[in-house]
Amino acid sequence: MSNTLTVAAEAMATRFEVAIHGAAEATLRAAAEEALGEIARLESMLSLYQPTSEIAHINDHAASEPVPVSPELLTLLLRCRSLHVETGGAFDIAIAPLMRCWRFMNDTGSVPTEDAIATALACTGMQHVGLDEENCTVSLAKEGVMLDLGSIGKGHALEQAAALLKENEFENFLIHGGTSTVYAHGTQADGTPWRIAVKHPDDSQPPLQIVDLQDESLSVSGIGGKSFVDEDGHDQGHVINPRTGQPTQAARVAAVICESATESDAWATALLVDPTLTPPSHIRVCDQIDS
Repeated sequence: MSNTLTVAAEAMATRFEVAIHGAAEATLRAAAEEALGEIARLESMLSLYQPTSEIAHINDHAASEPVPVSPELLTLLLRCRSLHVETGGAFDIAIAPLMRCWRFMNDTGSVPTEDAIATALACTGMQHVGLDEENCTVSLAKEGVMLDLGSIGKGHALEQAAALLKENEFENFLIHGGTSTVYAHGTQADGTPWRIAVKHPDDSQPPLQIVDLQDESLSVSGIGGKSFVDEDGHDQGHVINPRTGQPTQAARVAAVICESATESDAWATALLVDPTLTPPSHIRVCDQIDS
């Protein structure tokens, strides 16, 4: 039985890990570090918080004039637009005005006024985002519109890192980005599928489910993590419903499985916002806990 090597790095405000086996340790380490380097590269493109990122440049300038972007980013933004339509608007990368309004950007959160929510809602939504495929530019309809790829960035980074490993002919590995998304390819060193626990939102409870993953991705979205308790004693989570401007209370956990980590990440968020959605047939709902 070959040994499994695990290599980790910090990116996108979380700890990414690659577990890989099937070759000499030096070869595995180099491959894992290359995959983690790809995640770091994508963070430098997609981060809302890095002032030199393409997303930050869009947020700063695209309301004044169309901003040229890389074909790679435009392709991802077009995919985000398609997912926005598929989910009936429950998934929306133009959510940043509401995230800022609720002080979830680099902060612990607080309840805004109704007027502040209304102002943020007026700047929220993919309908305010122009994607010009011919000229490869992005425009924002007005000042105050901002993009935030937090609900899809980790999944997309995992998908691209996994593609790199597969391109280099590694057959057995697992990559995860914290507790939100994991991608498994091939099997563990003993030939069994990679086994992943879907955590219960109550840490005192056993896992909701143990999932066998092989050549697919699992994403879990929940209202825990970055949250705060308001004056009435209610938990206010960081996943905001872009239709209402309020932190979602429809479900506590949503977990989905599909081949694409990009899609699973987006759909886990969408189903947390709206558990009544019916995903396409290639998306499997692994678990949901309603509020």
